[in-house]
Amino acid sequence: MTKEKNMKYQKQRAYFRKGAVLMAATGLIGSSLTLGTSLVAGASQTGHKKKVNLKGESAISNPVPLVVYSAQGYDKAEVNAFSKKYNIPVKLDDNSTGPLLTQIEASKNNPNWGLLWVDGSTAFAALDRQGLLIHGFEPKVSFNSLGTASIPKDKSWVPTGVTLMAAMVYNKQKVSKPPTSWQALLSPAWKGKVGMNDPSQSGPTYPFVAGVMHYLGGVAKGEAYFSRLKANGLVINPTNGPTLTALANGQIDIALVQSSAGIGAAMADKNFVVKYLNPVTLLPSCIGIDKKVSKKEQEEAELFAEYVLSPAGQKVMQHGDPTGDSLYYPVVQGGKPLPNLPKLTGVKTQSINPYKWGPLESSVNSWFTANIVQ
Repeated sequence: MTKEKNMKYQKQRAYFRKGAVLMAATGLIGSSLTLGTSLVAGASQTGHKKKVNLKGESAISNPVPLVVYSAQGYDKAEVNAFSKKYNIPVKLDDNSTGPLLTQIEASKNNPNWGLLWVDGSTAFAALDRQGLLIHGFEPKVSFNSLGTASIPKDKSWVPTGVTLMAAMVYNKQKVSKPPTSWQALLSPAWKGKVGMNDPSQSGPTYPFVAGVMHYLGGVAKGEAYFSRLKANGLVINPTNGPTLTALANGQIDIALVQSSAGIGAAMADKNFVVKYLNPVTLLPSCIGIDKKVSKKEQEEAELFAEYVLSPAGQKVMQHGDPTGDSLYYPVVQGGKPLPNLPKLTGVKTQSINPYKWGPLESSVNSWFTANIVQ
């Protein structure tokens, strides 16, 4: 969520420079893109438990279209590069995470997706509990500690990068003494001045909500905290883009958004500052593969995941959305984040158990919609 697809931060950067008022869309309308031709080389052998091979020793004859559901800012560039390299036709459905998960739920008995690529392992844990993901797929790469910590025991999804949720973004010309803790946001000094995203629409935001609940000691204590935030005038927008727009317009003074979105906004407007309240939740971007599609499409999805984690694929990720989702921490050994990212050694982070919080997503989001958004 990171990224959210409703707002491309390259465009946002230009708007910030012009000082214009951004009119951000909610991101509920996706797009489709079909890429590729009919031939392919370099895919895995049949059987999703085997590691795919990028060297071309094996081949997929008569490839089928690979359907990619994604909420990543660099996804179009990535599928373009993948399709060009392997001549596999790819249909990209680019949308915000919430609508993509709704589409998967609506079609789970007759799936029309092959691969899901969004931020937050909680969503994948929930899909895994429903029996919708393949198990045992292990890309042939060397993960670093961030990557290893993000891999589930049954290997039902693959981490591709890590961002943080939530970053606190503020305008230093308006805020001289920013909050220093989550509890400080409840102060009357910030009444009506704090904004965040709607977790039912913004994929990165539910792990943030779950992370606050985990930190405070459970769902009930978390609900009490967000209820107090609402009583203090919490402003809810659909996704990162509109929340940052509210900050740029002066509607709010504090924006709680995905770190990649916040850092990208600060790159565009030098008055914006990004800080982290302790603790901040680690947010892995992940790829999961549909268990119910054909074996051939599963093979293509495995090849795509391994390509994403290859040096060539990582280069595309880091250049596909340089002021947005490309601002992530790599999960493969030797990978280096873009220069604008702070070192994680100076940030107190926490992880949440996706198998605890993933199945709770629907009920927590329903409560949040009824009690905080409304």
